[in-house]
Parts: sequence; structure tokens; C-alpha cells
Amino acid sequence: MLVQDRTLPKSPKSQIRTSSHRFSDSKSLDFSTWVRDNLFKIVTVLLLIATIAALSFLRNFTDTASLIQSKSQEHSPNAIPLPVINWNSIQPIADKSSVYSRFRSEKWIVVSVDRYPTDSLKKLVKIKGWQVLAIGNSRTPKNWNLKGAIFLSLDMQANLGFRVLDFLPYDSYVRKSCGYLFAIQHGAKKIFDADDRGDVIGDDLGKHFDVELVGEGARQGTILQYSHENPNRTIVNPYVHFGQRSVWPRGLPLENVGEISHEEFYTEVFGGKQFIQQGISNGLPDVDSVFYFTRKPSLEAFDIRFDDRAPKVALPQGMMVPVNSFNTIYQSSAFWALMLPVSVSTMASDVLRGFWGQRLLWEIGGYVVVYPPTVHRYDKIEAYPFSEEKDLHVNVGRLIKFLVSWRSNKHRFFEKVLELSHSMAEEGFWTERDVKFTAAWLQDLIAVGYQQPRLMSLELDRPRASIGHGDRKEFVPRKLPSVHLGVEETGTVSYEIGNLIRWRKNFGNVVLIMFCSGPVERTALEWRLLYGRIFKTVIILSEQKNEDLAVEAGQLEQVYSICITSSFPTELAWWPQRAVGAMGAYPDQKHLPKIFSRYTSAEGFLFLQDDTILNYWNLLQADKNKLWITDKVSKSWSTVSPNGKSDWYSKQAEMVKEVVSTMPVHFQVNYKEAIRSDQSLIICSSELFYIPQHLAADFVDLVNLVGNVQLHHKVAIPMFFVSMDSPHNFDSVFSTMVYKRKPPTNSSTFYSAQAPAVHPWNVSSEQDFIKLIRIMAEGDPLLMELF
Repeated sequence: MLVQDRTLPKSPKSQIRTSSHRFSDSKSLDFSTWVRDNLFKIVTVLLLIATIAALSFLRNFTDTASLIQSKSQEHSPNAIPLPVINWNSIQPIADKSSVYSRFRSEKWIVVSVDRYPTDSLKKLVKIKGWQVLAIGNSRTPKNWNLKGAIFLSLDMQANLGFRVLDFLPYDSYVRKSCGYLFAIQHGAKKIFDADDRGDVIGDDLGKHFDVELVGEGARQGTILQYSHENPNRTIVNPYVHFGQRSVWPRGLPLENVGEISHEEFYTEVFGGKQFIQQGISNGLPDVDSVFYFTRKPSLEAFDIRFDDRAPKVALPQGMMVPVNSFNTIYQSSAFWALMLPVSVSTMASDVLRGFWGQRLLWEIGGYVVVYPPTVHRYDKIEAYPFSEEKDLHVNVGRLIKFLVSWRSNKHRFFEKVLELSHSMAEEGFWTERDVKFTAAWLQDLIAVGYQQPRLMSLELDRPRASIGHGDRKEFVPRKLPSVHLGVEETGTVSYEIGNLIRWRKNFGNVVLIMFCSGPVERTALEWRLLYGRIFKTVIILSEQKNEDLAVEAGQLEQVYSICITSSFPTELAWWPQRAVGAMGAYPDQKHLPKIFSRYTSAEGFLFLQDDTILNYWNLLQADKNKLWITDKVSKSWSTVSPNGKSDWYSKQAEMVKEVVSTMPVHFQVNYKEAIRSDQSLIICSSELFYIPQHLAADFVDLVNLVGNVQLHHKVAIPMFFVSMDSPHNFDSVFSTMVYKRKPPTNSSTFYSAQAPAVHPWNVSSEQDFIKLIRIMAEGDPLLMELF
């Protein structure tokens, strides 16, 4: 208003003329005298002009800043706002509408019901000291009733006044979130998260669970704990500890399914803070659809048993385990972790909740403990929806990595909870709806009288204490009978598992580097599942990077940063152009050398293209201290003379000669002993080769020597190998591989389980992979468990 109301001052000239009339005509007035006499007026006018200019500038600046802010908002339409909550102004919510308003109980069993009461549910209501709370949904019969249970229909839930009701779907078990709040509102101190298809073993939840953590009845003492010695180990399969090595829980990344070895040693932790207690289920354990559909005939029910004498085991900070929603006890300090996400599929909701809750549990000094069988669940032979699990299989590995690295500077626990939910939405693990749902959930918790836990210092950020010999505790799990495609595990299957363990022990410290030329969305998980059972580290490269599938970028045409020629002689057209390698993504990157530097403790590095099948069971006799390549396979490795050939050969021979002349003496001696003539040229298709760790540095040195010389990959790789060592010292493990220059018309008769490798073989879809697995099962029968 000041700028708008202000009038402009008169110009200095008009002021001069006006001022001159105030003096007598007889008075002599020069300019200096006039300035001296009107100095005050001049200063006032100048100040007024400066003020107007400053105000005008500020107004324009403000408009510009607003425009910039508006433009910034336009460029980030998908930004997810973090809800702002006034924690001190949340009004209490009391139960004034239900007939249970004055009822109180400290121990609750919460189940979701969408059918009439089952026999298992009827047994639950008889467990002494526990109150069953049944949560209805849109599929629940309207006349549902069970004596001894509290039933909350949709209408009753709507009258409770909880904020979370605005987010809950009508036809899903995730409506249990409303039930958790009801139980807390009515005095809950422990909540058993259950379903209506499991019988509590011995009708006593305290038989294995630690229902009481303090006071009378609490089991004092130490608890066996997984070792934290390997900081890169962030997920474990607890079923191995309880005697079932070939079974894996829903939520375990498929790349970890092959980790079936028992623990070398454990440590111990003091009990009392096992705020989340995950029980094991006999009969039908918590397994994913991949396991469910591939381990038995469709009309046969599972009845898998775990070791009930195995000790409970805790998870240290930095290590996680899948947690479900049908056999888990939550202590009051972890009630906040009961929230079931609403923006993800129902098959993923409790799994994501479990990982989210475990990460936040570390902030209050708590941990998860897995217990021996506490429930027997009956397999109703119902279809498991794989389509709802697909995102879980793709994202869970990335989620775990994200959670372990996540940090927060917030000073209140619920602020950290909300911040993590927000961060997970930004990373795409769930949507903004779950951020708002978390805000509503936390406010409802406070409204029903829940006190948020106190923060503790995060152990992950402290230096890890070394584990001394006296701190190591041993436990060797029993090997219990399992089920493999409907066949009871006998001595034969035990022998097959023994083979799998032997193969993994032999190759577990070898890094497999695999290049996928096809669409990785269709094959990457399958390749990792196949070879990840044997090789602890499987690196998948492709022309297109895919972070969700842990696929790194690597161009076939630029293998190890050697620039290659775009043309290839027509007489070698039978050599697949897709086999140009994958050691580097771009000319300024050195992919294989970078991988070598990442795994300095590996025994060696095995390179494999996806058009070649590796029969790993035939490689046990190979010497891992030697080089492996197809030098004994005539159709893959050949020595040619450029004379009489196309210019391509001559140019390649000249470039080889140029590179060899720059080699250190030990490389030159090896090369010239193998290649007697300067005019000879070795060509190798190089779909498959192995480099031991002690020669990895030599390989890197040779890559650096080539530099930007336009040497073809099929010329460079054999040149490297004969420079690193004499061909007489190469291991001949690939000499009997099946190798054809063109794909055969009948691939089933082409494959041989007795060969160390088979080339070529095309896998571009899940159907192709299933066909391959069935054929490879001749050498590894346990592969039939995969598909």
C-alpha cells in the first residue's frame, strides 16, 4: 500500500525555479550559494527517491521469488509431502459405542475372519488367559458368532472413531489394524497376531514363546543369536536353523534361497527385549507361491515338520528375517509395528510390515527372536496368487538393503516412524497412501493411550566388537525329512542335498559374472535362482541396467573397455555376434577390472554368457588356481594365418603385434612361446572362461596395455590368456563341452548332462527356463524344486 499510495516527487528543476522566487531579485545568487542554502531540501529529495527505488526493487524481487517457487512446484508434481502432526494436541478416543467399553484384558489374540468359525478358531478361544478378537470384512457372514470371542463387524468398526478406518479396504485382512487399536484401547500388553487355520501346539502360547519379559514368569538368561561377523549378510532363512534347509519363508529374496549351509557359529544376547517374537509353523509353514507350486502335486497337502528341540534364535542389528501376520507375538513396546500397509498387495503387506518394523525396532534397542514350532497350520490346498507376490520378489532385496542403510536425525520415535514410511514411499516400496495411513495410525495409537517408546543409540553406528573364541556358540541343526515334488525325503534325496552342499562349498567363493542378452525382466531372477544355489555371488550384466533386479549395465560390444571394430569377416559369420562379451559398459569404464577390485577375497571369476549352459556338477575336478577356457574345443578356438584372408585378419594381427611389443617381459615370453609366428592369429568365441584370483591383476594389466587399440574381443581374450600363462598349464575342464556353431533343430537331444557346458542354448522366457530346468535335472535332481 505504501508504494501504491505514494506520489512521485517533483523534479529538481521545478524545485529550483520555485525556490528562486522566494529570494529578492536584488540578491546575487550563484550555484554554490544556492546549494548551500538548500542543502537540507536536496538531501530530503534524494532520500525520498532512493526509498522509492528500493521499495520498487523489493516488490519486483518478491514477485520473481514467487514465480521461481511456483515453477519449482510445477517441476516436482510427484513430490510426497511429509505429514505434519501436532503430537501434543491429539484428543483421546474412548470406546463409547460398543458393549465392550468397560472390558479389559492384557493378552489378546487378533484374527481376521471371512468365513464361519473354523475348528482352529474354536480352539483358540479356549486358550487360558487370552481374549480372541475377530475382525470382520465385507466377505464375513453377517450372522457370524463364536462364544468367547469378541467380533467386530464392519458397522461396529465404523463407530470406533479411528482415523485409520478411512484407509482400510473393506475386503482384506489388513482391517486387523483396527482390531489392534481396539485391543490396545482395552488394556492390551501382548498381542498374538494369528489366523483361523492354525492350532496352537499344546494349547499353550507360553510353551515356546516368551510371553512375559519381566517379572514373575519371565524366562531370564541369554538367547542364541546369529553372528554379526559378516556385515554384508542382511537376511537369513530361519528354517535352516530349525532343520528344514530346503524350505524357505515368504519374503526371503529368491537369490538367498540357495544359502542352505548351517551357521559356522552363533553368539548370544541377553533376553528381555525380544519385542517381536516370530513362531515357526508345522504343517503348512509360511512359504511363497514359488515353493508352494513346485514342491508337490497340486492335490496333495503339505505336512512339513520343524525341529521343536532347536533353541530360539535372535537377530542382531543389521540382519533381518521375514515376519508374518499369523504366528507372531508383539509385546507392548512394539505395538506401533503392527500397522499393516494398505497400498501394497495383501501377500506383501505383512512381509513389508515385518521388515519396516524390524528396522525401527533397532532404534529402541529391541530385536526379533524366532521360536521353534508354536502352531500347526493345515494346508487347505488353496491357490497362492503368484501375481500378488511378483513385486515382493522383485523389491524385497532392494528394500532390505535400503532399510539397513537408512538413518534418521529425528529426536522422537514416532517422528522416525513417520519419516521412514515417507522415505519408503519416495523409494517406491509403497505409496503416499501409506504415508498418510502411518500418520493416522500413530495419532490413533496416542489417542487410545499408547505411550511411544524411548529412543536408544543405534548399535549399527558403533564399531563392531570382534567375536572372540569364547563368545562363539555352536549349534548344528538336525536334518529333518522334507518334501521334494511330493516325494518323501529319503536317503536318495539326502544324497542329492549332500551334492548341492558339496558343489556350493567348492564354488561358493567363486564369483559368477553372467551376461544376459535377452530381456532381463523375463530371465534375470531365474538365472540368479539357478546359479545362485551354487555360486554365492552372481553378477548379472545386460545392455539395460535394472536396479530392481540387481542387473548392472554392460555392453556386449565393449567388453573390458577395449574398442572393437564394428565389422567382422564374413567367413566367420557363423560365430555369434552376440558373444562379444560384457566386461565393460562403456569405453571409459572397465567392468571386469572393477568387479575384480570389488571381490578381492574371491577364489576366482567365472565368465558366462546366457547362450551357454553351465553343468556345474561336472566342474568339481577343475583346478581353481588355473585358467579355464575353450582352447581344446576346435569349433571355439582356432589359430589362423592372415595370409590370403581379408584385411580384417591382417589389421587384427598388426594390432596384436603392436600390443605384444609393449608387454612386460613375462607376458611377451608366454605369448611368443605359444605363438611362434608373428603372422598367426588366435581367435576364440570366449563365451565361457575362468580367471583365478592370483591372475586377476595380470588380466587388468593386459587390459590397460590394450588401451584404445581397436582389437576385437575374440582376438583379445585368447591373447590375454596365452600371455598370462602357457596353454599347457590351462585346465582342460571345458575340453568335452558340447559346442555347435549354430543352434540345433532339436535342442532336447542336443543337451548332455555329462558335458561340462553346452553351447548354444536360447532362454528368453520363463517357459524356456522351465524346459531347461527339466533337462538339467538329470544332473541335479533338486532343480525340479525350482519350477
